[in-house]
Amino acid sequence: MGEGWGEGGTGSGEDLLVAGTSLVLEPAGALVWPEEGALVVADLHLEKGSSFAARGVLLPPYDTAATLARLAKVIARYAPRLVIALGDSFHDGEGPSRLAATDRAALLDLQRGRDWIWLAGNHDPAPADGVGGSCAALLALGPLVFRHEPSAVGEGEIAGHLHPMARIAARGRPISRRCFVTDGSRIVMPAFGAYAGGLNVRHATFAALFAGRFVAHLLGVRRTYAFAASRCLAD
Repeated sequence: MGEGWGEGGTGSGEDLLVAGTSLVLEPAGALVWPEEGALVVADLHLEKGSSFAARGVLLPPYDTAATLARLAKVIARYAPRLVIALGDSFHDGEGPSRLAATDRAALLDLQRGRDWIWLAGNHDPAPADGVGGSCAALLALGPLVFRHEPSAVGEGEIAGHLHPMARIAARGRPISRRCFVTDGSRIVMPAFGAYAGGLNVRHATFAALFAGRFVAHLLGVRRTYAFAASRCLAD
């Protein structure tokens, strides 16, 4: 099991080697890179509730606060020097302007004392004002490349976008959980946002990326659970 670094204490993540780099899969759905003091999250989809409300679909307007509260717990645990958000951090380009004052203050407080990089996503392709940090299309750091959408190359790639989830049989009944997906060369990260949906890892999109050879690391309360592709069920 991975150990916490910085001033955050002991972590509960699963150690994993990807492209020769030691990483930790956090059961909350974040990725940590101890050597670089970096924490990575994907697909926060902040302000999804208010986006749906604007179109007449009423959802409880608490997704941003819930997502930021979960993120705050992971940041407190690891005290990273760098946070990388892998795109679709906001559900649409107007999301930052709809942030409640309390949520904006919470977000800026999380950034205090550390670097914060927003990568562009398909939902939020343009830089946003008033949310702190810096913006980039992708980030190459050592042997790893961070981007929103998985590419055809894959080696050393950390991406989001696909919102992977896995369905497995447990004690005679199927359960579905968000998950990390990896073949040891690349990782597709789970969506971190409270209202983010999921795509089954048996979908053809994942088959094209991993050629059917991957391990799904399902998110649990205190740990992640690894299942080979053959154990994952179709919808």
